[in-house]
Formats: sequence, structure tokens, C-alpha cells
Amino acid sequence: MIRRPGSGRVPAGPVPAPPATLPELLAHRAAAHGDRTAVINGPARLDFAAWQGRSGALAFALRAAGLATGDRVGLWFGTDRWTEYAVAFLAVLRGGGVAVPLSDRTPPAALGHVLTSAGVRLLVHAGPGLPPGTPPGVRGLTEEDAAGHPTASDLPLPDPAAPAQILSTSGTTGAPKGVVATHANLVHGCTHDERRRPLRHSRTFLHAFSVGSNAGQTMLVNALNAHASCVTAPQFTPARFLRAIAEHRVGSVFVVPATAIELLGSSALAAAADSGGLDTVRLVGSTAAALPQQVALGLSRAFAPAQIVNYYTSTESAPAQITLLFDANRPQSPGRPASLADLRVTDDTGRPLPPGEPGELWLRSPAAPRTYLGDDDGVFQDGWTRMGDLGRVDEDGFLHLLDRERDVVKSGAHKVSTLQVENALFTHPDVVDAAAIGVPHPVLGSVVAAAVVPRGTDPVGSGGDRDGLTATALRTFLLDLLAVHELPATVIFLDSLPRNEAGKVLKRELRRTLTHDHCEATP
Repeated sequence: MIRRPGSGRVPAGPVPAPPATLPELLAHRAAAHGDRTAVINGPARLDFAAWQGRSGALAFALRAAGLATGDRVGLWFGTDRWTEYAVAFLAVLRGGGVAVPLSDRTPPAALGHVLTSAGVRLLVHAGPGLPPGTPPGVRGLTEEDAAGHPTASDLPLPDPAAPAQILSTSGTTGAPKGVVATHANLVHGCTHDERRRPLRHSRTFLHAFSVGSNAGQTMLVNALNAHASCVTAPQFTPARFLRAIAEHRVGSVFVVPATAIELLGSSALAAAADSGGLDTVRLVGSTAAALPQQVALGLSRAFAPAQIVNYYTSTESAPAQITLLFDANRPQSPGRPASLADLRVTDDTGRPLPPGEPGELWLRSPAAPRTYLGDDDGVFQDGWTRMGDLGRVDEDGFLHLLDRERDVVKSGAHKVSTLQVENALFTHPDVVDAAAIGVPHPVLGSVVAAAVVPRGTDPVGSGGDRDGLTATALRTFLLDLLAVHELPATVIFLDSLPRNEAGKVLKRELRRTLTHDHCEATP
């Protein structure tokens, strides 16, 4: 769960027992202050009382449609239907089912694969019909089907140890995997104590995350648990996002690197700052991937004096999370963890390494750990989750992410960090976005290749010059920042990088593009 930095002294007094499930937490909040707004999505508003009533009625309709305890239920919604999605998600949990959230932008083949592999037989959607790719035998249900049904107040609350949710991993380099979370996992860190609610410094918090992403699910839990109301953008554009900050006097803004890059590249950002539209922001949090150094610095300038925070977590490890407070004086690191107790750096045998030594990163979950639907591939061990990243913690306690383990380029006798190459690319004033990968080489095994989105220029053909920005000029610029074996041997210029719904670069697609004959290669 994305949490805020410390919000000051908490009044003394007895602490109520925490909720055991999300439906229990919703019932508590509906009873305590039902008319308080929980979710804002464009013109749609959802308060806690309506959330409780509508989800209860839909839970009853699901049971009437044949839902049995433990059955998997697909949820297919877009970012313009966040209030309806919030109702449907809690309805599935309240009815004893296991929610399988999916964005309405999921391609038909991927939708069919997820629903089949998860064993889904019911699909709650916004209508009017079932989405393309729905396998035969899957029955559709909408909230309208719950009209006239009583609420499910007589249903028993689910077992905290039972499965509650199946999310798909991002699949940026391989096939997505289903990750199972229990009710206890999802509700970890939530509270019944009004004095201890997260985001107390904010009247509202804002995000534009999609349904079906781990970041989106974190925001849904925050909507249930936080002091602030959740504002979720129906459709992300920089101008609309910035207007929402001003309109709702947002105190906490949550982004992924892709949206941060778009915000910094928008002419609307300066206008919003000049008009005072950003003055309420106290926290800018980024998740899904580490912010490139230049992007983090740009955010710290644009939203000053707000704290910039990188949240280090994953679909597999949540609610395990490391909160990294970005320091503009140490931009080479995403930040210093508030605590290192649940982070370890190990060698390839699992032995913890001392400060300064690079190795594999692991996170320890404070709650019931998640699991894969299939083979765990050694990812989950004794409460720890292998993150698939390489990194180190320096002597001052700052975390340094070196690369995804599978993205390291083995070029001859050298190992090259694609993150380091990307950070160097971002320092060029005409580079808006960039990604680096390894591509095959007949002698060295692999070499670095880069895809670059240049600033404010029109394409003249894939890999061609753009107002003077060429692969040769870019490599010359990088000579002062990278070693020779780290320089991209191949560079192409694109209008945009291929990204998934969570904003992560799809490197498997770039790899296909970068091996085509039209790439501009340089010696």
C-alpha cells in the first residue's frame, strides 16, 4: 500500500483492532461517516454509504447468479468507470468470491487467456455486452442486474486467510502471471482508528492508474482507508490532470514515470504553477518503476516544496514496500529508505551482502505473502519475495537500483546496466523519453540498443534525423557519461515508447523493433 510520510503526533488512547477484511473496513466507514465522499471520477461521486449499499446489493445478485465461495469473478472496467468498479470489487469480496480485475483496454486474446487461466465463470462489466475475447461459458453481469435486490447484510464476512484477488503481472519481458492475494494481505496496514488514517495532510489525493494494475489496486485500498478522498482521472492528459489538482485542491499526487514524463513535457505545467494551481501539493509519489534521475529532478522543481517519493514494490511483494524519499542532492539514487528492516541485498546463493556490495534485492512481506497461480519459480521464500532487481545500499543508507536482472546486457566481458544508459540518455536536452535493451551481436553476444523519443520534432522516418538529432550526435554526447561498451550501438527515434496499462515500457516489443532492418546502427 502506498503510504504517506509521517503525519505528526498521533493522540494517545486505546487503538481499535484493525479490520480483518476490506468488506469489514467498508462497513465501518459507512457506519462512521457514510456521507463522506470516498471516490471522485469526473462527475461521478461515491460516498461510503452508497459504496456499502450498492456493493451489498450486487453481492446478493452475484450469489443469486450462482457465485459460490471461492469462485473467481472477472471485473472489466475502464478508467472512466472507477466508481462502478469500486462497487463491483467490494461486491465480489462481500459475496465470497475472488476478484480478477482487468482494464477495458486489455486485448481480446489477453482477456481470454486471463479469464481461462483463472477459471472465471462470471464477469462483471459496465455493459452493454460482453467484451470481445470472453471465453464461451462465461456469464456477464452488470450492476443494473442488482436493481431491486436487497443488500447482502446476512452474508458472513469472508475468511481473512481465503483468496480475495488475482492480479496479472505486467508482462513487460515475458508472459503475464496470475498473482493471488488473500483478504489479510489486502487489508494489511488498514485501520479503524480515525486518528491514524493515512494522508491526513491531504483533502484529496489524485491518480490516473488503470483498473487491473497493482498501483490501481493500491489506490482503491487507499480510497477505503485514507483520510483523504480519492480523485481518479477518467482519462489522463497532462492538462486535465493538472486542472484536477487545482479543482480538488489535491494534497497528494500519484504517478508512474510515464505520466511524470508527460507532465514535465506539457506547456500546461508552467501555467498551472504560475496560477497557484499546484500550491496544495505536499507529496508526489511515483510507483511501478524508478523515476529516471532527470525526471525526479524535474518533479522536485515543478512541485516544490512537495516531497518526491519513489515507492519500491511489485505485484508479487505487496504489501511489502520500501518508501524512498528522493533527495535532489543525491539524484543518482531514488532515495533513502525510511527503514531497511524489510529489504535485503543478497548474492546468488541468498547470503545477505554488506553495504556497498551489489546483489539481488528481496522484500519481506509483513502480511500473508502472495503466491503465483502456478509454479512460484523460487520467487517466494519464507516471507521474502525476490524482486528480480539488482541493486545496492550505500554506506549512507541510500538505495541504488542497478537494473532488472533479466535486462542486464552481457556484452563481451562487460555487464551493462540499461538503467544507467537510460539515465544518461535523459540528460540530453532534446530527449523526452528513452529506453535501452540488449540486442544480439555476432561477436560480443549482445550490445546495447536504444529507443529515443525526441523533444517537439516531427518524424522523418523511423531511425532518421529529427531536426539534427542523430544517433551519431547522441552517442557523441554520451561519451562523457558512459564507457565505450555502454554506448548504444543502435539507436532509433520513435514518436512514443510502447507501454502497458501500468506505464511500464514493453521491452519485448522494443526488442522486436530494434532488430528490424530500418534501425539506424552506428559503429
